[in-house]
Amino acid sequence: MYDLVILNGKLVDGTGAPARLADVAVKDGKIAAVGTGLGPAHRTIDASGLLVTPGFVDMHTHFDAQATWDPYLTPSSWHGVTTAVMGNCGVGFAPAAPDKHDWLIQLMEGVEDIPGSAMHEGIKWGWESFPEYLDALEKMPRAIDIGTQVPHGPLRAYVMGEAGAKNDEASPEHIQAMAAIVRDGLKAGALGFSTSRTLLHKASDGEFVPGTFASRDELFGIGKVLGEVGHGVFQCASEHTQMSKEIQWMRVMAAETGRPVIFTLSQTDMKPDLWKELVQVLEDAAQEGTPLFAQSAGRAIGVMMCWRGTAHPFATYPAWQTIKDLPWPEQLAHLKDPAFRDKMLAEQPIDMGFFANFVTRSFDKMYLAAQPERDPSDTSGRARPVFDYEPEAARSIAQLAKATGRRPQEIAYDALMERDGEAMLYFPLFNYANKNLDHLHTLHSHPRVKMGLSDAGAHCGAVCDGGMPTFMLTHWTRDRTRGPRLPLEHVIKRQTQETAAMYGLHDRGVIAPGMKADINVIDYERLAFEQPKMVFDLPAAGRRLVQDARGYVATIVSGEVIIEDGQPTGAMPGKLVRGPQPRT
Repeated sequence: MYDLVILNGKLVDGTGAPARLADVAVKDGKIAAVGTGLGPAHRTIDASGLLVTPGFVDMHTHFDAQATWDPYLTPSSWHGVTTAVMGNCGVGFAPAAPDKHDWLIQLMEGVEDIPGSAMHEGIKWGWESFPEYLDALEKMPRAIDIGTQVPHGPLRAYVMGEAGAKNDEASPEHIQAMAAIVRDGLKAGALGFSTSRTLLHKASDGEFVPGTFASRDELFGIGKVLGEVGHGVFQCASEHTQMSKEIQWMRVMAAETGRPVIFTLSQTDMKPDLWKELVQVLEDAAQEGTPLFAQSAGRAIGVMMCWRGTAHPFATYPAWQTIKDLPWPEQLAHLKDPAFRDKMLAEQPIDMGFFANFVTRSFDKMYLAAQPERDPSDTSGRARPVFDYEPEAARSIAQLAKATGRRPQEIAYDALMERDGEAMLYFPLFNYANKNLDHLHTLHSHPRVKMGLSDAGAHCGAVCDGGMPTFMLTHWTRDRTRGPRLPLEHVIKRQTQETAAMYGLHDRGVIAPGMKADINVIDYERLAFEQPKMVFDLPAAGRRLVQDARGYVATIVSGEVIIEDGQPTGAMPGKLVRGPQPRT
């Protein structure tokens, strides 16, 4: 007798094959059979009219701290993610010298906008080496699987001390010591090594992430270890505008080590067509058999601007500075006061440097993106978007100001005051230079560009992209109106089999006999987001942006239902993934 049978579902199995009606049987945590008339089970789920897919594998998250206190790794598990890979972008918490705990927290806080107070309260330190960190993670109960990588920042500080933290050049002895730690980490179960070279990544103390300016000798001295051990991905958060040069050493490293090198690929306003050049290099590398890859987000990497968030149009105004540290009820009372509104709108913003000025003053990139709620008379049951992630230019604050003759600051202020001050403006920072997502359609149709950059667990006060799997299903396969869509089977494959295979996890990502029974049962017609919102549910009441989903009927990990109709079941089948996993 099977443990579980899912009956009559529309099966999209993760291989890219056409959807078909089928039953799926599970026994001992694995897929036992796929077909019809499979026999009895201790439990059945009737999936008639529902979509059945593999569990989603998110290969770019920042749950390094949250994984030590949250077994569900929300919001990812709300959106069908059953395996999350963390340790990206050169930041993490191992190796960790006992006197570097505070430094590691401020590094993560600065780079990934995760509240330091939450990490100070939530992380229960019990490791120093990277293998000890894996052991600590393995002991914790969890609902979904996690895997991690050796991050360059902590590694450099551990080996070089203050010199490493300050980005001094590594000596040959330092490089050898770092390589040895990475070798030990990979043998203990790390899925790869990560580094950051983007100037956007700074610690809270203003220093760039250790490794940002690492020499070729250092990068290759560490990278060659992946080839020696025979597994692992070299992941790099790129300096976007310098990728014409950076991609060249990455291509050489991939060729010399034989291991995948994957970089972030995002369109910038400064060089909106650079992505085409990079795709050509990817194609050239593919022709020569070099494992060079890019990863791209499924939508614009967008800042959710709100009064209680990290960024909004008035964050650099003197009047805001007088209330920014007050409790929210007092802030809201000031914001509702017409005299305070008039005062702030009459002010000039403070110069906070190029990037902060760009984000807070570019009204042509700020959009009214919230959509009206469903008309009560609509009884179709079909989901409709509540937030527009591909807004028309006419909905930008700048265009609305031009059309109405009002100042953009007035429109922005009043828009943020909707929903009793909880409303948001959408600021597409990357991937929106052309005011649409057409280039992402091209990138997500390319075999050398992988699905990534949800950044789940990070950018808590500014970005809300942990629900990327749901967005891929809703926007790209069902709801997009401004250009071509992507086939459902293709999108499922991209965030199951392809993301799993990138990190050598060949035991999951496909619904077939012998594979790990990580499964989603989804009401595809009803699948939708709730409005993004700011909550304060991290340790120490830390803030984070979240976005709930509707339509996930069941999420199953290793054959056990962990979430059913949006509610956690209490099952904890999740594990730490140590190294590559062969298909059995």
